Amino acid sequence: MTSPGHIVRHSLHETLVAPLRDMILEGALRPGEKVPEEQLCAHFGVSRTPIREALKVLAAEGVLQILPHRGAIVARITEEQVEELFPIMASLEALAGSLACRNATDAQIAKVRALHDQMMAYYKAGDEPAYLKQNRLIHDATFELAGNATLASFYHQVLTRIHACRFVMRKSPAHWQQAVAEHEQMIAALEARDGPRLSKLLEDHVTGTTVGIACEFIARATATENAARREAAGGGAARAGALPDTTRPTPARRAGRPRKVPAE
Repeated sequence: MTSPGHIVRHSLHETLVAPLRDMILEGALRPGEKVPEEQLCAHFGVSRTPIREALKVLAAEGVLQILPHRGAIVARITEEQVEELFPIMASLEALAGSLACRNATDAQIAKVRALHDQMMAYYKAGDEPAYLKQNRLIHDATFELAGNATLASFYHQVLTRIHACRFVMRKSPAHWQQAVAEHEQMIAALEARDGPRLSKLLEDHVTGTTVGIACEFIARATATENAARREAAGGGAARAGALPDTTRPTPARRAGRPRKVPAE
């Protein structure tokens, strides 16, 4: 008689890690925002303790930052991460595109075309949040079509490291238009099963347009923070440099005593 296998029991905070991570990857919690612990407790129907334990796990992954007296905030992507991780992302996507052209069925490619057309509809309507979500679905679909589970796993690891900023960063009109034009070229290459072309388009899309959007996002966030610091510092300086109240007499005048002149 064989012995039964061990039942793996997960703690409550472990079950919360995945859905919290998904909220960040999907943009429900955006870079730089404070994590609303009370709202999350109400949403998941749990106390603060498991929520905070789950947040510690995500902080260890680099997805969050836990700051003294401020709680957890969603980590922002840095220029160092852009330089380090985006070339890796580009290489993974290039390989996925090549494999997708070779392995995908006509029906699977047709589904990606439908996703693409819907994304274009969001673009024409100016609905950027919906566009960004659809954009991620298309890139995820490329890895599904590639049919390589290990490749997809590496992709999601890198995506987590960059906190999915790629799919939540707001674009300038010029960058948005450029991204759309590149996606039109990519869907055409996929439908033609032109692996080398799709591979090159995906790599250039990430290292060019996506990196440009990320750098613009970082610069905009930095400028906002610096402006806030200057405003706070200016307010403090104004308070510190306020003129004294000259309507009140000095102690010497109040007492009616003449001011002493020091001996030479």
